[in-house]
Amino acid sequence: MEERYLALYPFITEASAYVSGLGFSLERLITSRAMDPARSRGVERVLQALKGDIEKPQFLASDDRKVLIELLSYPFSRILVSCIGDNFLIRRYALAEAVSCYKLLHSEPYEFICSIASDFHVDVLFSDHLFDIHFTDYIRLASSMKALEWKLVNRKMQKGHVYISKEELARLLQEAIRDRIQGSLPLDVSEDICQMCAPYISQIQTELQQIKENFGSGDFGAVESSMFPPCMVHAMANVRAGVNLAHSMRFALTSFLLNVGMPVDDIIAMFNVSPDFDLERTRYQIEHISGSSGTSYKPPSCSTMRTYGNCYGADELCSRIKHPLSYYRRKTWFNRHKHEASQQLPFSEKDNE
Repeated sequence: MEERYLALYPFITEASAYVSGLGFSLERLITSRAMDPARSRGVERVLQALKGDIEKPQFLASDDRKVLIELLSYPFSRILVSCIGDNFLIRRYALAEAVSCYKLLHSEPYEFICSIASDFHVDVLFSDHLFDIHFTDYIRLASSMKALEWKLVNRKMQKGHVYISKEELARLLQEAIRDRIQGSLPLDVSEDICQMCAPYISQIQTELQQIKENFGSGDFGAVESSMFPPCMVHAMANVRAGVNLAHSMRFALTSFLLNVGMPVDDIIAMFNVSPDFDLERTRYQIEHISGSSGTSYKPPSCSTMRTYGNCYGADELCSRIKHPLSYYRRKTWFNRHKHEASQQLPFSEKDNE
């Protein structure tokens, strides 16, 4: 495979072997002035990942040095992520790397996509504008995909083989890429190496802390996120870390946020790091739940949340209410009327939706 392809898809086995064969020591990568561009690009990769999208360069035939910088920036970015060792950062980084490759795969030749699939031990055949993949490989790649259209029962299958489009195969490979990168982190990096990388790490940690604070700030106008029930806090943390929510939990979270007063655009912005994010589809679904079709929806009751396995971290207040909205209303009332809280209750059991 050409070096420029290895630079664009640095997670594949051939790229790793190629970089190892270059003979660059870890110390040289971290300390050599000649490696400054690779280190700067490595930092840039991580910072871009925190914002949701890693920009891939375009190479000309004469861009040998640019290709080398891109190749070496990948292991350096992984060292930085590993030294920080933050699970939120690891998930965001892995997802961003995978999404950037998904965007590239759209324009790659069919043969190339098949070669990427083979690196994940997936045999793919192409004919009549569709890819042929065995159902066992399909299940393995699609296991984390929560949308109904990815369920095996909703796919065209014949004699144990599933037929999918080029875009669908690219999307499945995105999940395989994300899983490979996330599963390989953090690397076992020595304290000495991390100390040598301290100036680069500091820049990333500052951005990481700011993003985490923004996520948890509750800056939703009149909406007080610090009053959310544990199940919704857990769901929001997963969304912001790029975890694909189950359909039932995505509906519960969206309907809850709408009912406590969060604007549609704010909810869309929160979901834009989801692996399955599609702006138009997301807007349609959220507006539908909000009542654009004439019927507005409330989130499921606590008992329904438990039935679907969506109840997480129940606290003492959870034992006294039957609905996530009751939790929010009761907690916000107590927070605003602390001096009265011991004398009266804000809601009767009829408010338990």
